[in-house]
Amino acid sequence: MLTTGATTNWAGNITFGAARLHRPATSGELRRIVGSADRVRVLGTGHSFNRIADTDGDLVSLERMPHRVDIAPDGSTATIAAGMRYAQVAEELHTAGYALANLASLPHITVAGACATATHGSGNVQRCLAASVAGLEIVGPEGDVTELRRDTETDRLSGAVVGLGGLGVVTSMTLDIEPAYEVAQWVWTGLPLDRLGDSFDEIFAAAYSVSVFTDWQSDEGVVWLKCRTDLPGPPEPGQPWLGARPADRHHHPVPAMPPLHCTEQLGAPGPWHERLPHFRPDFTPSNGDELQSELILPRTAATEAFAALRGLGGRIAPLVQVSEVRTVAADDLWLSPAYGRDCVALHFTWVPDHAAVIEVVAAMEELLLPLGARPHWGKLTTVTPERIVASYERAADFGRLLADHDPAGKFRNPFLDGFFPADSWRADR
Repeated sequence: MLTTGATTNWAGNITFGAARLHRPATSGELRRIVGSADRVRVLGTGHSFNRIADTDGDLVSLERMPHRVDIAPDGSTATIAAGMRYAQVAEELHTAGYALANLASLPHITVAGACATATHGSGNVQRCLAASVAGLEIVGPEGDVTELRRDTETDRLSGAVVGLGGLGVVTSMTLDIEPAYEVAQWVWTGLPLDRLGDSFDEIFAAAYSVSVFTDWQSDEGVVWLKCRTDLPGPPEPGQPWLGARPADRHHHPVPAMPPLHCTEQLGAPGPWHERLPHFRPDFTPSNGDELQSELILPRTAATEAFAALRGLGGRIAPLVQVSEVRTVAADDLWLSPAYGRDCVALHFTWVPDHAAVIEVVAAMEELLLPLGARPHWGKLTTVTPERIVASYERAADFGRLLADHDPAGKFRNPFLDGFFPADSWRADR
């Protein structure tokens, strides 16, 4: 299926410049589109807030491609269609008795898009979603198909998974899986922000997945604890904990919003895929009412980063709908912000006022970049591409990987060229 006309991202702050939007329904159709195009980018659910997916050539959506979830005989991996959303994959895995170790807050995003940008959930031992990828199938610039597998090309796969869409069209992915499990979710309100820094390790060790929500001005936070029922549980319900109180009702991450579409709380156990995200899969998020930015820092910088944000609280609070603090374990993916370091992730959901928001984002980045912050690849930032690339030890290797997979630059766009100029690396260097 081919359409023309303006297409926007999820938030409506980006209008794509593509001449055509394709929705192929078969592998053969996809390969013909890619092979005949001059420039190609892939569009997932559009849940990005910059021009990472933009092109003046052809956009390709995989939403009409056949779904598949093929579980390996030993139950250790599942090969899935890359354009599927996490909610779709999770439902099929759970029905078969299996699970993923981690999920993001929104189950509506595509697996390929989330992994290509190093999107993450939360948890001291949970790496970003891309770290679960054990294999990729990629349609290259001539419509050719390349496979990368962890067991045969470990380092190359580590470079390709967080690929920013630059290596080709990822059509299938093999993911690590495990037996299904249950999770109970608890919310604690009124956490003094002084305790967030002073008791950071205790707070984020309290459950399998932990998030703290605040606006950085109110001096309080709300803690969401997602506890696997087969692992040690949270602080005893009904008892004070670090100055926080157990909630007696359901909560939404954004204080003014009703919790109708949030996953079940109050400690009721349920399937992993119905508790790890913050939002239910049958809820379709609204469009156009927010912007997002995120900075990922070394975990060792958490306390200093919190102090810096509290110092900016008077500027942040009028524009932020909510800010979320999470932890992410270290990985070995070349362009992951958590490459080689355990991290604290500082996410911001803003009101849709780009001019005002970007000034505050710049002020935060000025304070947090010296602490080792790296911006999320799919969200707003004011940091120059040169400075971002300089913070990644394997950036030059990724540049050579791009040149090797796509020597003519079919999958490039101005966003990617800003970070990895086409003439900066040659495949034979």
